[in-house]
Amino acid sequence: MSETNGVMMQYFHWYCPDDGSLWNQLAESAEELAKVGVTSVWLPPAYKGTGGGSDVGYGVYDLFDLGEFDQKGSVRTKYGTKEEYLRAIKAAQKAGIRVYADVVFNHKLGADAQEEAEATPFHPENRNETIGEYQTIKAWTHFTFPGRQGKYSTMEWHWWHFDAIDYNVYNESENAIYLLKGKDFDNNVDLEKGNFDYLMGCDLDMDHPEVCAELKYWGEWYVDTTGVDGFRFDAVKHVAADFFREWLDHVSDYAKRDLFAVGEYWSYDVEALHSFIETTKGRVTLFDAPLHYNFHVASQSGNDYDMRQIFDNTLVQQQPALAVTLVDNHDSQPLQSLESVVEPWFKPLAYALILLRREGYPCVFYPDYYGAHYKDIGNDGNEHEVWLDQHQFLLDKMLHARQTYAYGDQYDYFDHANCIGWTRLGTEAHPGGLAVVLSNGDAGSKYMEVGQPNRTYIDITEHIEEPITTNEEGWAEFLCPPGSVSIWVPQS
Repeated sequence: MSETNGVMMQYFHWYCPDDGSLWNQLAESAEELAKVGVTSVWLPPAYKGTGGGSDVGYGVYDLFDLGEFDQKGSVRTKYGTKEEYLRAIKAAQKAGIRVYADVVFNHKLGADAQEEAEATPFHPENRNETIGEYQTIKAWTHFTFPGRQGKYSTMEWHWWHFDAIDYNVYNESENAIYLLKGKDFDNNVDLEKGNFDYLMGCDLDMDHPEVCAELKYWGEWYVDTTGVDGFRFDAVKHVAADFFREWLDHVSDYAKRDLFAVGEYWSYDVEALHSFIETTKGRVTLFDAPLHYNFHVASQSGNDYDMRQIFDNTLVQQQPALAVTLVDNHDSQPLQSLESVVEPWFKPLAYALILLRREGYPCVFYPDYYGAHYKDIGNDGNEHEVWLDQHQFLLDKMLHARQTYAYGDQYDYFDHANCIGWTRLGTEAHPGGLAVVLSNGDAGSKYMEVGQPNRTYIDITEHIEEPITTNEEGWAEFLCPPGSVSIWVPQS
C-alpha cells in the first residue's frame, strides 16, 4: 500500500490540450501539490501512440518512444518530449511526490505494414461463437518502428505475437474478432462477452515467449530510464491476470526496490475484483469501480438514495488495504466510453468519503481539482460542450484535514438514510481529531464523539460559521447544510 494518509492525483484527463504542455506543467506545480498534501501522481501513458502528438496514450504504438523519435507525425507525445517527461518526474520526486507510470500491455495500434495470416472470425458480442470459416486474412500486424531504427530494442512485432485482431483488409465490411492461427483467447480474464480477452487493435499474446521477454525487458529499461516509483496497469480485465504479478515481481527484483501497482479492472461486480486480487496474490491494488458507481447513482438520485448503503458491495468495504478509491476518471468523465458522471453537487460529499476516512488509498481527478472545458461528439452523434467544475478550494481543505487531523480510531454514525457522519479521534502525534457530517437531503446534524472534552470545533468548509464546543465527555451536535458536507476540526 501507500504511505500513511497518502493521496494520489490522476494528473491528466482525456481532454487535456494536445499542445505538449503537461509535463512542464507538472514540473512547475509539483512543489505546490506536495504542499497541499498530494503524495503521488499517476501520469498518462508517456509513449508514442498511433495518433502521434494528439494521442491520449492508450492507442499504443511504440513503448520505447517517450517523445524522442519522429514517428506518427510527431516527435513529442501529447504531453511533451522525453526530456520534459524525465524532468517532470525528477521535479515531482524532489518535492516528495511518488510517480506512477501508466502501462498499457493489452494491445498495439498503428502497425507499419500488413501481413497475411490464417484466422477464424468470432462474434464480437460472444467470443465463444464462430461466425465463419478458418480463412486467410490480411491485417496491420507488422511493427518495424522506422523512426527509432532499433535503438533500445531491435524487436519487430509480427502477427504471431498477437492473439487476435478486428480488421481484415480482404473483407473490410465484416464485423468480427479474428482469432489468429494457433492462438486461444486468454484465461483469467473477465467473462463479459463470453471472454473479454480481446479489447482493441492487435491483442498481445501473453503466452508467446518473445512477447513476455520483451515486456519484461521494457520494464527494466523503463525503470532505468525514468526512475518511476510504480505503475498503473490499464485494462487488466482483458489480460491474463497472473501476467501482472509475474511482470511486477520481475521488474521489482531487477530494480531492487518495491514498486507500487494499481490496476484498472473496470467492473461494478466486486466479486470480479476479488478474483483478480486472488489470482495476483494481492500484489496489485485495484481502483474501486463499484464505489465510483455508487457515487454516480447517489448523485443522480438526490435524497432518494440511502446514504447508509454508500459503501455496500465495494472493494474499500471488503478489502480496504487493496482499494484505491476514486470519484471519477478519464473514462467515466462526460462524453467518454464509460461515461458515468458523478454530479457536481455530490462531488464534495464523495471526496469527503474517500479523503477523510481511514480505509483506502484515495485518488483525486485532475479536472475535479483544476476544472476543465472541452467539446466532443457524444453517443448521440452530436457535438457537446462540457464544463467541469473546479473544487480546488474544498479539496485543499480536505487534503489539509487529512494530513493534519484524519488519524486514529474512526467512529461511524451511518444511522440515517440522508444524513451520515463519522469522527476520527486523532493520535498523540496528530491530536484533536475531526468530525464529518454530510447530507444528500435537508440540513442535517449528528451527535458524535470526538474524544476531546470542552473543545471548540470549526467547519473548515466555511459552510457553517458558528463554532461548536464539545461537552465534558467529548460529544457534540455537529451540523451540515442541505445537500452538502461540513468538516469540523479543532479551532487553533
